[in-house]
Amino acid sequence: MSRYRTTGSVLDRRHFLRSAGASVAASVLLSASSEVEAPTPRVMPENITHASSFRPLTDSEKVARIASNSYPIRWIFKNHDNVGDKATVAQMKAKHGEITLLDFPAFTKKTFPGVTKMDIWSSLFGDMDDASQYEQMTITGYDDKQRTVTEFNPAATSSKRWLEKMADLQAKEGVYCHHISNNAPRDICELDDTRRKAGVEVAKKWLDGAAIIGAKSMRVNSGGPRIAPTPMQNPTSYPKNPELERYLDQCILSFKEMAEHGAKVGVKVTIENHWGLTANPINIRIIIEEVNNVFCEASPDFCNWEHKYLLYHALNDLAPYAHTIVHAKFWDRFGEPDVQRGVRIMLNNNYTGVFALEYEEGPWDGIEGAKYLYQQVMAAL
Repeated sequence: MSRYRTTGSVLDRRHFLRSAGASVAASVLLSASSEVEAPTPRVMPENITHASSFRPLTDSEKVARIASNSYPIRWIFKNHDNVGDKATVAQMKAKHGEITLLDFPAFTKKTFPGVTKMDIWSSLFGDMDDASQYEQMTITGYDDKQRTVTEFNPAATSSKRWLEKMADLQAKEGVYCHHISNNAPRDICELDDTRRKAGVEVAKKWLDGAAIIGAKSMRVNSGGPRIAPTPMQNPTSYPKNPELERYLDQCILSFKEMAEHGAKVGVKVTIENHWGLTANPINIRIIIEEVNNVFCEASPDFCNWEHKYLLYHALNDLAPYAHTIVHAKFWDRFGEPDVQRGVRIMLNNNYTGVFALEYEEGPWDGIEGAKYLYQQVMAAL
């Protein structure tokens, strides 16, 4: 089994590890990290003007700020061949067994002691053996080729029964869906208004379904081009980017409509830095400020950025716009990320919401990586 690699953590003026003898909850953290090495602290400068001054959190308050995340664990879920390469699926299931989403509340309770919140990926919803809960959708991939995907339809009668069953299981286990990381609504900023409206309608159905299982928020992707339009040369002036403006116009309109529906059912619509328009934090801020509805906010991801300088600076830009959930992610595409620094950036912007444990890629498998994140977030809180 892979050993957990120590990551540097930063002592800030907020009590990071108040003393060597009072680090994290022995009853919670030690049980989750019995097989991992403790992180080695290292001191880094922190801008005092951004430092917060809240009282130290109790251990129960810390764990209440954490959510499990089904995405890094997706390999072991029963699925429609939509979670990744089959070799990894086979390897993970041989090591950890197979579960369904109905098992995830109990899995969360066992794997992350004390955690009572879940961030659930949309592609894992439903009874995989009940075809009536799903619909076939034709989409255009990032390679510009069309393909057919199987999507859960939360508006189907059988799907609503499944959602009610999920809600009952959550109550039984005391572990609840806090957020849905949703890939199903597409074309949200599409210039073709017919496609845009269709994407919004899909999102509304999912918001209704999210309300059944008590989710507080749901991510919706911006859609549109994988890489945002770039400025064009202007022979009479400086460069302009009218194409980006048109996509933003459509995205703002869509998020206004979704936020209004979310307000009716009590579920916030969130925007994550998830490529396309949202790869640039200023575009997320523009959309949120133009929508101007408390049911539309940011759900930043620590690592979904296009270059290394955005890892912390862009997160700091988005932090004031986030209130419900962020993805505390480990992804080593730009080297080893400082997860604890990301947590502190959020806290120092007065963030009081939840940190979901989303492991993407690195030296561990998805479950080991999520456990590592649990350790890191607990240490930083």
